Formats: sequence, C-alpha cells, structure tokens
Amino acid sequence: MEKRYYQPEIETMPVAELQKLQSEKLVKQVRHVYDNVPYYRQKMDEKGVKPEDIKGIEDLHKLPTITKGDLRETYPYGMLAVPLEDCVRIQSTSGTTGKRVIAYYTQKDVELWEDCCARALVAVGATKKDVCQVAYGYGLFTGGPGLNGGSHKVGCLTLPMSSGNTERQIQFIQDLQATILCCTPSYAAYIGETMKEMGIKPEDNTLKAGIFGAEPWTEEMRRDIEKSLGIKAYDIYGLTETSGPGVSFECEAQTGMHICEDHFLAEIIDPDTEEVLPLGSVGELVFTSLDKEAFPLLRYRTRDICRLTREPCPCGRTHVKMCKPMGRSDDMLIIRGVNVFPSQIETVLINEGYSPNYQIIVDRVSNNDTIDVNVELSPEQFHDTIKEIAKLEKNLEAALRTMLGIGPKVHLVAPKTIARSEGKAKRVIDNRKLH
Repeated sequence: MEKRYYQPEIETMPVAELQKLQSEKLVKQVRHVYDNVPYYRQKMDEKGVKPEDIKGIEDLHKLPTITKGDLRETYPYGMLAVPLEDCVRIQSTSGTTGKRVIAYYTQKDVELWEDCCARALVAVGATKKDVCQVAYGYGLFTGGPGLNGGSHKVGCLTLPMSSGNTERQIQFIQDLQATILCCTPSYAAYIGETMKEMGIKPEDNTLKAGIFGAEPWTEEMRRDIEKSLGIKAYDIYGLTETSGPGVSFECEAQTGMHICEDHFLAEIIDPDTEEVLPLGSVGELVFTSLDKEAFPLLRYRTRDICRLTREPCPCGRTHVKMCKPMGRSDDMLIIRGVNVFPSQIETVLINEGYSPNYQIIVDRVSNNDTIDVNVELSPEQFHDTIKEIAKLEKNLEAALRTMLGIGPKVHLVAPKTIARSEGKAKRVIDNRKLH
C-alpha cells in the first residue's frame, strides 16, 4: 500500500508523543473554557473540579460531560469562548427538533477543520491532479464547506456542486472528468442508480474514489456503491459540534476511521453510568476539542455507539481508529423491548438482493408496538406476480426476524415509490407518542 499523508509528521507521530501533545493541549483548553464559558464553569464547579485538577489526559474523566441538550439550553451564544468579533463563520446542525445547534469558528478553527478534511482526501489518494466534486449540501450544513476547504488545501480542482440536480452532477462528472466524489452515501447510491438508467457503465466514468458520510451506512451498502460507480468508497465522520466532517476518516485499508487525535480526544463511555470503558469496548463515543477557540466542547456526548482500536494500520497512521457507528444511544429504536438499529435492517435487505431504498414505520396499536418495513423492488423484481411478491415478503420477514429477534411486517413496493434523498435519507418514521 502506497503511504500518502497530508501532514505526515502528525499523522504518523508515535503514540506516546501524541498523548504528551494531547495532555499539553487539554490543560490549556480546560483553562480557556473555564475562564471564558460561564455555563461550563458552573458545571465544573458543581462537580467540584478546577482547571488545576487537570494535569493531563489521565484526568479527563474528572470533567463533566456536555450534551446536545446543554447546547440548546445555551443557544445562541452561551457556549461561545471568544468575543463574537473574533468569529468569522457559523455552521449549524441539520434537521434536529427544537432549537438548532450553532457552532462558531475563528479563522484558525476554519483552517484546522480544513486541514482535517485535507488529510481525509489525501488518505484516499487525492493530489493536486484530481478533480473533486463536492455534492454535499453547502450553507449551514458542514458537509459542503468542510470538504470544499479540504479540497482547496490539497490543490484539487474543486467542483462546489452542492446536492441535487443529479443529471447536472453526472454531466460534470463526465465533462470535467471528476475523480473524487464527496456526498452522503444515499445520494451516491442514487447517482449510481441514475447513471445506470442513463446507460452509463461504471467503467465509463472517471471517478476513482468517494468520501461518503453524514448518515449511517453499512458495509453492504459500501459494496453496492463501489460496484455501481466503479470506485472505492470511503467513510468520513464528523459533527457540527466539533467542527464538521474530518474528525475521523478512512484510509485505503478501509478498516475503520482514524481520529485526528491531535485535535480531538476520544473516549468510550457507558451511556447509562458515564463510566469510561477500556479500549476495544463498545459504548458511547465522547469527544473533547483540543484546539477549537470559538466553540470548544469538553467531553461532548455524541450519542454514537462504537468501538476504538489501536491495532497497527497498514497505512502507517498511528492515530486511534473508530469503527462505523453501530447505532445511537438516543435514537436507537426500542420495539417491544428489543433494540433495533436501521443498519441491521439495511444489512438484511442488501444481503437478500434488495435495494437500499427502504423506510421503517414504527407505530403503537392497542399498546402494542408495530414495525413495518417498506422496501422498493427493482424493475426486474417488480414483474413478479402478486403471489410471488407475497412469498418474497414472507421470506424477507423471516430473514429480518432472524437478525432482529422480532418480526416486522414487510411491504414490497413498486420502483421509485419511496422518496429519494439528496441529503440525509429519512429512514425511520416513528409514529409512537413516546414523549
């Protein structure tokens, strides 16, 4: 494997050196937050911890955690740690209920974020000779601006397409010979599907790699996208609260996402007790921003469930790797006492030969939870008779029961009847009144 790095001295830094750097940054950051964010100072005081109690990363667990609820409570300026005139940009979370979370950036914050995105691009083989098509949404959503900035830093010709207008996306891929595509995985799948309908074969396009994130996707969906676009598909992870995409990213080994540990300190905790779990354990991912000036979050609970590993990577990067999030500690579906993650359903669908265009509808009838899964048929499958479709539905219900431990009702529907998404796919409709 050819080793490619954007900042080699940092990306391959020995772990002991990296942890020393993290400790130095943490001590400084805790002082910055305590002195400048009254809300967080109050939380620290309530927990009986002072900045001088934090002497290194081994003391991180002493600090209180922060949740999205805290960010909504302090909206809009309550977590700001620098004067507003020092900020040059805001970004905001997409699609959450209630008050949106606003993240603030100084110019240095923007530069560091773009460095992380540049690392992600170089990790998948990007050079200044590449044409990078950014089909994430722009505006308040972090996807477009983050990868756009990273692409500029690498020196790629950057096509700031934003999402939507799929035929124009494909025209630009062809006319400008785009080599790297950045968008959500569901949109990448849609582009592949549209290309097929237009008679464009995977080997006929110039794309070689794709960086896909902002929503959960499975290994099965990865293989599907790789096949339909004729590329290698890479994962990227980030949160508006910590900066945006580029907090972690996959290298060519595709065995997990390297966290940019010089900027983001990761922990895994038990979501119920907040106890810090040892490396390799499955739990909730918590991030501390070590360099953010304007909006520095200490011990931010992401609600993503995953695992961290320090197994050596063939790419030579030393930064800890996180697996794909396995689900969420907050929006995981609990149906009749059983934990259900949409990714489990997607795995079964793709393994059984169905498209990843599906919708899960959860309801409560006479105090009983119901789960229905609408699955789109391909044009070839749709020619089957009603009797054959009923048989396919029963087979799929059995496969899902094996995976989930409960039996959802499956409805196979006509091609193109489930709304396509050009941003984050809305996979779950939960009609239960749970709150």
